[in-house]
Amino acid sequence: MNLTEQINADIKAAMLAREKDKLEALRAVKAALLLEGTKDGSGEVSDEVGLTIIQKLVKQRKDASAIFKEQNREDLAKDEDFQIEVLTVYLPAQMGEDEVRKVVQDTIAQVGAAGPQDMGKVMGPVMGKLKGKADGKMISALVKEELT
Repeated sequence: MNLTEQINADIKAAMLAREKDKLEALRAVKAALLLEGTKDGSGEVSDEVGLTIIQKLVKQRKDASAIFKEQNREDLAKDEDFQIEVLTVYLPAQMGEDEVRKVVQDTIAQVGAAGPQDMGKVMGPVMGKLKGKADGKMISALVKEELT
């Protein structure tokens, strides 16, 4: 069962269970997938592209949640956090900080980076290796830390 079929099945299950909040999050994903599918005219989206779209939606919700928390709007932040929980089910397991640090250290040794001025040399290969497996902010922070 591919990602689109899985989301459609989960939408049906949420409708039958009358889970309105979960249904809202799943419909947002389905809409984004349909929009992407119509760009090339095929109507279908590969699982890889689908995961990228879901990662983007999760990031948007994390950013929105942070803004709502800054503005003391816990009610709105709670909705965003719930949607994040629903969407992360479809993402691969995220790597821990220690695993990411090891990849960063290996890449630094590989490209011969010497200091903070080489951050761009390191970030490209690291992001390529860890795409979808780790948070970009954490990767950036670890690269900065290792290069200083």
